[in-house]
Amino acid sequence: MIVGVGADHGGFEMKQELAKLLAGEGHDVLDFGNKTYKGDDDYPDFAIPLARSVASGVVERGILVCGSGVGASVAANKVHGARAALCHDEFTARQGVEDDALNILCFGGRTTGTAVAWGCTRNFLAAEFSGADRHQRRLAKVTQLEEEAFAPSSSTR
Repeated sequence: MIVGVGADHGGFEMKQELAKLLAGEGHDVLDFGNKTYKGDDDYPDFAIPLARSVASGVVERGILVCGSGVGASVAANKVHGARAALCHDEFTARQGVEDDALNILCFGGRTTGTAVAWGCTRNFLAAEFSGADRHQRRLAKVTQLEEEAFAPSSSTR
C-alpha cells in the first residue's frame, strides 16, 4: 500500500519510527515532512498536503502526527474527501475504516507511545470499508455536508 506520513515537531520522532516500520512491512511510504526536526514548524504545512494526496488518491492512506494529534486531525478534515481521526486504540483505528471510511489516522506524539501507534496503524491499514447500507448512508450524509460547505453560497450569486 502507498502510505503518506507527515508530522510537525511534536510528532517528528514517532513519524520517523512509523515510516521505518511501514517500509519494513513492504509499504511504499511517501513522507510529507517535516524531513528534519524544526521546533517551530506548523502542522498544517504537513497535514494539508498529505490530506490532499489521500483525497485525490495519490496515496491510499495517511498517518499524521503532531503533539496531541488534534491539530493535525482538524487541519486534514478541512480537505474535501479526507476523513481523519485521532485514535488511541486498535479497535477504533480498525472500526473507523470499516464503518466510516477513515483514510487518515492521527496520533499525538506527546500522548501516545510508538508501540500503541504501531498497533493502531497495522489495524488501520488492514481494515477495509464494509460498504454496508447503513455505513454508506451515513457517509453520504457527511459527503453531502462537505459538498455544501465547498459550494458557492447563495449570497455570492
